[in-house]
Amino acid sequence: MQIPERDAAHMARAVDLAGRGRGTTSPNPVVGCVVLDAAGGVAGEGFHVYAGGPHAEVVALRQAGERARGGTAYVTLEPCDHTGRTGPCSRALLDAGIARVVVAVADPSPKAAGGAARLRAHGVAVTIGVLAHAAERVNEEWLTYARRGRSHVTWKFAATLDGRSAAEDGTSQWITSPEARADVHRLRAASDAIVAGIGTVLADDPRLTARPAVLAPNAGGPSNAEPALDGALTPHAGSASGAGRDAALSGRSGSAAAHLGSADRPALDDAGSRHSAGTADDGSLPDGTPAGGRAPLRVVVDTDARTPPAARVLDGAAPTLVAVAADVTTDLPAELLRLPRHEDGLDLHALLKELAAREVVSVFLEGGPELAGSFMRQGLIDRVVAYLAPAVLGSGPAALGAAGVRTISDIHRLTFDEISPIGPDVRLIARPIAQPGREQ
Repeated sequence: MQIPERDAAHMARAVDLAGRGRGTTSPNPVVGCVVLDAAGGVAGEGFHVYAGGPHAEVVALRQAGERARGGTAYVTLEPCDHTGRTGPCSRALLDAGIARVVVAVADPSPKAAGGAARLRAHGVAVTIGVLAHAAERVNEEWLTYARRGRSHVTWKFAATLDGRSAAEDGTSQWITSPEARADVHRLRAASDAIVAGIGTVLADDPRLTARPAVLAPNAGGPSNAEPALDGALTPHAGSASGAGRDAALSGRSGSAAAHLGSADRPALDDAGSRHSAGTADDGSLPDGTPAGGRAPLRVVVDTDARTPPAARVLDGAAPTLVAVAADVTTDLPAELLRLPRHEDGLDLHALLKELAAREVVSVFLEGGPELAGSFMRQGLIDRVVAYLAPAVLGSGPAALGAAGVRTISDIHRLTFDEISPIGPDVRLIARPIAQPGREQ
């Protein structure tokens, strides 16, 4: 559809705002909102900061006040039409007197959908589909969770240029640089669960935690994967980073965003801050804990319950779940998730559905190569984040195990989204291309 330039620009800003909530809203989606007054000036902006806190529309409407009456709201996800921990955003928009609502993506959740229909029934003009690709990309974890009923999976690996994840004797510390490792911890911290296989637990005894120190701002951090966890939002125009860059790359915003200078936008108050202390309008939890401060769930895929009782993954530093076969007898001192056996281990589809039932929206898959191969073979990897070091080994284990490729026609094709330097290393972000017979 033909998108008016100004609509594209304001939605690009809303998408950029939505990206500020990455890693802190689960199990809710990330959402951004821009509210214009009747004359077309920006009256309010907001994004969803944490589950249970005010939704993006509410934050933007509160900032806009009476200026919202007769105005337009740009929202990255269809306004909800149900009462959960907060009231329906469709009702908030109606109460504020909004005359037009522009939506990027329709809400696929049966519980929350229907906001567009309610708005139209009350005479509000509603447009859906503006910058849908960019809005889907910034909210991809939650949309996978809502549409497929399973957790979204990001597979991360670090390797040499020749694809080796360790030396011939098994040593792997450290292939990549401190900068790359800090980047990994930021991605861990933004995930709901960190998953590793029993082979990795036995070989490396990892803790599978996110180091708190990496929650500081990092200008060199990933744009599509997770925003820097900094403080208050600063109004800016035509940003080429984060979700705003995704919107620009979609070819539907282009120079339009540059037409909205900072003078056209209000300064964001504490409602746009992710770390300010206080009440439900700011970026902290009711008890003052910064949003996103929870530790990701640690999940060990351990078909036959071989995890040692003294393993560091069971050290109590973060919650841990050990997935074992339903027919295994064990006295392992850990919370167990019993799953059906699959032909080459556990049923990974069942694992992701069980995790989704526990409101695990995003999974960060870290090891090892055999488990990653099983996820790839079953079409369960949604995004790949690879760190390549400028080094070669020539021998040693590969980063990926058997992935069901017997001939070149079975190859798993991906498309690159980002290629970025991280210290002396390179980070690649890629996504699988839909292929017949595979879930994507």
